[in-house]
Amino acid sequence: MKQKQQYIIPIFVPHLGCPNDCTFCNQKSISGQTKKVTAKEVKATIEEYLKSFKEEDSYKEVAFFGGSFTGIEKQKQEELLKVAYEYVMDKKINSIRVSTRPDYIDKDRLKLLKKYGVKTVELGVQSTNDYILKKCKRGHTYEDVKNASKLIKRYGFNLGHQMMIGLPESTKLDELNTAKDLAKLKPKIVRLYPVLVIKNTQLEKEYIAQEYEPLTVEQAVERCKELYYFFTRNNITVIRMGLQSTDLICSPENEKSEVVAGPYHEAFGQLVEDSIWYDSLLERIKKINVKVKEVEIEVNPQNVNNVVGHKKENINKLKEIYDLDTKVKQNENIKAGKFEINILKTYKDFLDE
Repeated sequence: MKQKQQYIIPIFVPHLGCPNDCTFCNQKSISGQTKKVTAKEVKATIEEYLKSFKEEDSYKEVAFFGGSFTGIEKQKQEELLKVAYEYVMDKKINSIRVSTRPDYIDKDRLKLLKKYGVKTVELGVQSTNDYILKKCKRGHTYEDVKNASKLIKRYGFNLGHQMMIGLPESTKLDELNTAKDLAKLKPKIVRLYPVLVIKNTQLEKEYIAQEYEPLTVEQAVERCKELYYFFTRNNITVIRMGLQSTDLICSPENEKSEVVAGPYHEAFGQLVEDSIWYDSLLERIKKINVKVKEVEIEVNPQNVNNVVGHKKENINKLKEIYDLDTKVKQNENIKAGKFEINILKTYKDFLDE
């Protein structure tokens, strides 16, 4: 059975309800917006996105991102939610999600979200290490994360967690420990965000003063990949890796960019996915009993780019490191996410030519 196409209608509420500025955060840059959102704008955004969706039989969700939604004054929350909920009632969209802070969750707030049909609540956790949270001026603790997560699940919402990679003084081990802590709370979904140094933040000052060294793209890819493996093994879906590119969140080489430094890449999530595919391909190739010179990889058309890799990185690495020639063949009969390897030439064949 074909899985339904999923569409997200993003509505940004930058810095509304957020009580403090974390050292790494500038919501104006991240969301690309500065003004407050109105009910009229929510309606216009939903209508605009609905017109652009190609598949009618699809799953559509309105997502309130940025700031801390449950920290907004109750009247404003209701104003925005009411519009989205009307589309749920009219069966034009399927669900609503919000993102917020762990310390802005309580029974009354959750009852309000329930009233307006919210299905998923995502918490900006970032880390479960209290020292790192304090260092980043998050303003909440790991205990807040635990309490909020349990309450969200108790009220029947889907729980989501957002964590960051490369926070000040955070190590690979700290991040794995955060992942383990989160897994115990059983979120349904997780987002992984490598830290970027954004203009007009405390982190930018620390970076300029050489008090903070951001991860390279390669380091961030490897760390995210390990966390992806961990969460997947624990039946937790990683739905995003890396910030969404915008006019402001783009390459530091762009003069309009708000990114000063850090592991920015316009296709960061794809880089991680490609690296995961490379690991799987290499593992299968190493299990072949004869030394191979040329192979054909059969794959579903939607996974061709993953096999080839960004700028042919996977194919090139197999050639450079293992002297292996690789051909990619599309096969719609192969399930997405799976692949088959056919040996075209062994080294014996090569030497006998």
